[in-house]
Amino acid sequence: RKILADRLVQCRKSEHLTQREVAIYCDITETAYQNYERMTREPKLEILIRIADFYKARWIISPEEPTIKTFLKRPTCKNK
Repeated sequence: RKILADRLVQCRKSEHLTQREVAIYCDITETAYQNYERMTREPKLEILIRIADFYKARWIISPEEPTIKTFLKRPTCKNK
């Protein structure tokens, strides 16, 4: 759970986004997204996939640690 929370924070901050902005795009409440970053709740797979799609970062949902290749492909947000 900690790895997921850390990755969510890392992606969001690297894109200079607020929790609210990510939540709106992913069609969840800001509180729900905050809970994921705080490790108080775990997102359902459907929501996790939406978040990963938003960041274009499949390594968010990978059970393995990201590779250097993944980090070189910095997450970028879709403009919607």
